[in-house]
Amino acid sequence: MRLILVRHGQTPSNVDFRLDTEVPGPGLTELGERQARALPDALADEDIEALYASTLVRTQLTAAPLAAARGLDVVVRDGIRELSAGDLEMLPGDSERGLLYMRTAFAWAAGDTALRMPGGEDGAEALGRYDAVVAEAAASGAGTVAMVSHGAAIRVWAAARAGNVDLAFAERNRLDNTGVVILEGSPGDGWKALSWAGATVSPAGEGGPAGSPVTGDGTPA
Repeated sequence: MRLILVRHGQTPSNVDFRLDTEVPGPGLTELGERQARALPDALADEDIEALYASTLVRTQLTAAPLAAARGLDVVVRDGIRELSAGDLEMLPGDSERGLLYMRTAFAWAAGDTALRMPGGEDGAEALGRYDAVVAEAAASGAGTVAMVSHGAAIRVWAAARAGNVDLAFAERNRLDNTGVVILEGSPGDGWKALSWAGATVSPAGEGGPAGSPVTGDGTPA
């Protein structure tokens, strides 16, 4: 299966750099709406057979123009929502305590899945719920599936599950709003990242992920 993971369009909390992960969450800014409208053209070459979005409003609003353009229903699933910030909810992502969010999330990708977000879920729960939706999509028989999800969730899941994406790459390469990660594979055979925010990712065994590094600490949501 070809799996296209798309971060949602810009929200007011993105502008304010806040850890905003609770359901239903905010809508899109004017820029976010324009980003959503541009998504059908950005993915014009993809033969998308199924389209998913999380339970947060921003992903469903981002998916709507693509759904309309392709004549697809949006399948809403809680499992691909953002990694819960727990007690860190609405803190500035670049604050001393707010930075604990991404440190915890990337520790999950590194294998420490028993670690718990303060007041929130642990890595096994977060990755497990995402795995379940991906498995559902794979079992549907669709050849290409798009999922509109969230920045931290996409980066951490891809780093944990794609054999050719290492933690250092995921840490330094954030996803801008409506940024796309494309993978290929299956839950049984594993996943290989093909591209990350437009940059080609090297095949497994060829020196790890390649592409243009992107600066920034990668605050999610």
